[in-house]
Amino acid sequence: MTSTADYQTTVRVKASPDALFDALTTTTSLAAWWNPVTGFGTTGGELRFHMNAPDPLVIQVDEATRPTSVRWTVVDCPFLPDWIGTRPTFTITPGDGDAAELFFRHQGLSEELECFGMCTRSWQHYMTSLRDYLESGGGSPFGSPADLARRQAHIAATSIR
Repeated sequence: MTSTADYQTTVRVKASPDALFDALTTTTSLAAWWNPVTGFGTTGGELRFHMNAPDPLVIQVDEATRPTSVRWTVVDCPFLPDWIGTRPTFTITPGDGDAAELFFRHQGLSEELECFGMCTRSWQHYMTSLRDYLESGGGSPFGSPADLARRQAHIAATSIR
């Protein structure tokens, strides 16, 4: 049996751990850097991300401990069933001055899943969007000009092959 690694990345931001925590737990902030969402980002809450699909991505908030960690479990994802049961986790550590570091791991998102390439490209974009949102007040969430441009670039690159 082969073992594959989960997708993970580290992002350093010029923002406090509390600001980073809020960006991961409030619907206004989540919508500003990732996707439109409804629900509650507190421990025990449920978030419903409204992407370009008839039914939302539904996430259970397993833990939201200010300002150090946020853990989710994907409970429903009709448009990407591979995600069901995966666990995005966000670990926040303070940096120098008013800075923080985010270690993001999407447990279960590995090369074994068909969506791995697309999903890792998306997370890379959205982690940059999160940093930009925290540092400048403007992210590149789903449907933004930057998000649409990266999607079009990928389509163009794959159609050339």
